[in-house]
Amino acid sequence: MFRAIREDIRTAFDRDPAARSTWEVVTCYPGLHAIWMHRLANLFWRSGLRWIGRFISHITRWLTGIEIHPGATIGRRFFIDHGMGIVIGETTEIGDDVTLYHGVTLGGTTWQQEKRHPTLEHGVIIGAGAKVLGAITVGEQSRVGANSVVLRDVPAHSTVIGIPGMVVGTTESLIEDGKINLDHHLMPNPVAEAIKHVLQLVDDVNARVDTFHPDASSKESKAETKLSEEMKREHEKIDRFLGGGI
Repeated sequence: MFRAIREDIRTAFDRDPAARSTWEVVTCYPGLHAIWMHRLANLFWRSGLRWIGRFISHITRWLTGIEIHPGATIGRRFFIDHGMGIVIGETTEIGDDVTLYHGVTLGGTTWQQEKRHPTLEHGVIIGAGAKVLGAITVGEQSRVGANSVVLRDVPAHSTVIGIPGMVVGTTESLIEDGKINLDHHLMPNPVAEAIKHVLQLVDDVNARVDTFHPDASSKESKAETKLSEEMKREHEKIDRFLGGGI
């Protein structure tokens, strides 16, 4: 037990650059408190004392703002950053080295008493506010962007964003020497990419139309030049907008 607690404390230092001392981590990290209380609740749950397990889970939610069902299976070096509003359902399975941020829901999608919550394989990172719903699997070393809603299986080493979540890229190893990759701002933007492709198609169409008027008069040429300049300015505005994200 004490070995697991020491490992949890080391994990906090590895995953959170704000961690400054062991005393601070032990006393001020609700994510660790929720994990430690869950281990106790899960012990009672597996022993058949399910009311006690649920009651410990209830007290933990009241103290930390984190709700973990005592039946959930959680691996080693699991880290919850901030934690407020996290919900982890009964049949959830979480591998080693997984990280969740505040507001994450690992929820179910059926009334049947069967496997109905997600499985997160080793090294998965779930961004703030994301919802992963149903008996799906998020492959190892994958990351889910903030506020995404994931409803289908995610291949290993994938980046998922959007509502509903879609795979928009691949990832390298997200955890090296226990430390997490915090480059969340480097997420792709599929909406911006789609708009850029549409703008490129519009430019191609304009260029094709121009080829049908090779002998335009000087007056028409000036008008077309003015129109071209206006289109260029509009493109620059859109590029600035897309550069800041949508």
